[in-house]
Amino acid sequence: MMHAGLDLSRKRLDVELMDDQGTRLGHLGVMPDRDGLRSLARQVGRIGQPVRAAIESMNGARFIHDQLELAGWEVAIADAVKVKGLAPLACKTDRIDAWVLAELSRRDLVPEIWLPEPAIRAERERARWRLHLVHHRTALKNRIHQTLISFGHACPVADLFGTQGRALLDHLELPEPWRGTVTASLRLIDDLDRQIDQCAQDLRDLGADHPYVPLLVTAPGISWVLAYTIASEIGDIARFASPTKLVAYTGLCPIVRQSGGRDQRGPLAKNGPKYLRWALIETALVAARLPHYHDRYQRLKRRLGPQRGGKVALVDLARHQAEAIWYMLRRNQPFAPGGAKCVLAA
Repeated sequence: MMHAGLDLSRKRLDVELMDDQGTRLGHLGVMPDRDGLRSLARQVGRIGQPVRAAIESMNGARFIHDQLELAGWEVAIADAVKVKGLAPLACKTDRIDAWVLAELSRRDLVPEIWLPEPAIRAERERARWRLHLVHHRTALKNRIHQTLISFGHACPVADLFGTQGRALLDHLELPEPWRGTVTASLRLIDDLDRQIDQCAQDLRDLGADHPYVPLLVTAPGISWVLAYTIASEIGDIARFASPTKLVAYTGLCPIVRQSGGRDQRGPLAKNGPKYLRWALIETALVAARLPHYHDRYQRLKRRLGPQRGGKVALVDLARHQAEAIWYMLRRNQPFAPGGAKCVLAA
């Protein structure tokens, strides 16, 4: 068996090769595109041994993984933070990083992450693209509000981009070029509205056939769009052995540092998909006003005080939602306000 450590940068893929005894077999550098990866597979294939490779998780690592697996390699994507913990380096170069990954592969110590299937990647892209458009629309709306404040114009309507608000903007006296930027921003907002509505309709149509989405929409605060986002970011619920594992994956747990008798809690770990955290916080914002979670939210908010109580209570509610989601998906049952009625089978 040959082991390869792959260190990826924008214009180069460094490859360190070694055998099962740890003897270095060579170092290669190729372009991280299809032609470069084909050339790499041909050069390594001349040695005539099966290849097990490791590459750190980063943008472009999945493309490298897919292309080399098509060439017959066994490729693992490693958690970059855990790799640094396993092998801290005094001197860090691309070649040394590749050697470290090859050594971890040889010792079977690669902290491999779960790689979603192409279908799940497509689901994630659809949900994330809609969120990307929403962020652009929000930025344009904020820019228009900023322009009004800059020229001393009040906003007497609740929705500046509704019927009354549009009439106000049409007759508003603004000098150029600000008048032109507001007009152009409104056209872009209208176009984004149409694209976002189409994305939401697509998510609703696709979610009707998804095994998780019809269950998720029964939970308080979860709409079709959020349900599709949560389902795509979670992937296969069977990979989480307990609700605690799912909550840890969301990154909504605080960092814990323990030493001797000290137990220090830091900020949120945020080590999971940021889109999953966003979706759970959005559901918690709605669920906090509903009867199922209102009392829990208010108790924690009052106990911690007005300065940080609201934020901490919201995160606590999001974690509680994640636990409920685990039970719903593992048991294939809709949301039960009083908890599940049956014991999970072993």
